[in-house]
Amino acid sequence: MQNRGDRDPDPTPTGPVRVAILDDYQGVATSFAPWSEAPLDLELSVHREPLADDDALVAALDGCQAVVLMRERTPLRRAVVERLPDLRLVVTTGRANSAIEKDLGVMVCGTDSSSAGPAELTWALITALRRHLVTEDRAVREGRWQSTVGEALEGSTLGVIGLGRIGTRVAAVGRAFGMRVLAWSTNLDHDRARELDVEPVAKEELIAASDVVSLHLRLSERSRHTIGEPELALMKPGAVLVNTSRSGLVDTAALCRALESGRLGGAGLDVFDREPLGPKDPLLDAPRTVLTPHLGYVTRQNYRVFYEQALEDIVAFYAGSPVRVVQDVPRR
Repeated sequence: MQNRGDRDPDPTPTGPVRVAILDDYQGVATSFAPWSEAPLDLELSVHREPLADDDALVAALDGCQAVVLMRERTPLRRAVVERLPDLRLVVTTGRANSAIEKDLGVMVCGTDSSSAGPAELTWALITALRRHLVTEDRAVREGRWQSTVGEALEGSTLGVIGLGRIGTRVAAVGRAFGMRVLAWSTNLDHDRARELDVEPVAKEELIAASDVVSLHLRLSERSRHTIGEPELALMKPGAVLVNTSRSGLVDTAALCRALESGRLGGAGLDVFDREPLGPKDPLLDAPRTVLTPHLGYVTRQNYRVFYEQALEDIVAFYAGSPVRVVQDVPRR
């Protein structure tokens, strides 16, 4: 096995640069960037299906000099990279990818990513839950008319957990709907929150007072299970929970119990403990849910940025001037 320290960080290619693009679920990666016009001879391999384990990942990347990862769909560990002596560059869409282990021994570069898509999807889930859109769509198709009574957003309370780029957008829309907006996070800037016409409050107060709780935190050991059994018990009867951020922020088993009990008004989820969602996942049978397949960042506009900048990252790396470096590798 080649030692990672013996790997030249920026080699001059002597033949085609083999690039693997992983987790291209929709089969669109090659249509969003001018791969064939690159000033490099690129040999692309595109993988649409998830890879089952490390052995499958090593087999898919064998002989590749670069790999393009889509956000956090496929984990990449140092132990895998050590089995890939030809690999020189990892590109992740976005600037942060918790599925990539630190100190890979090869350079990691990223791309820009818009916060518009996740914020917009958050509101799609909120309105779907509050106005029972999935239930009513099904009813109309089955010949029934107006089978539920929805809840207005105006005059209700929105709790935003995490007031970063996406949380700020979500809060602004809540204010536009005429909602009272509360915010909490462990490092919340209270002055900035007030400038946004958002009330900074304690976590327990936010959860107990909100009709809608929306999560917008990065996942870490500190933020894991921010919403668990105690927090779900604090929520108002009929309140809804929306998570377009990371599944680990919510205790899924506790969420399923809260939904089954009938106390929780509903949950809108775009992220799951295992993706793609398995056919026996208990969330599929949980009542009052709207489930989407991690669509937050999946827009044509974002994909164009992702893949065009991924190509730029590869070209810049082989030109000896890497851009958007997320993780560097020490030179020999």
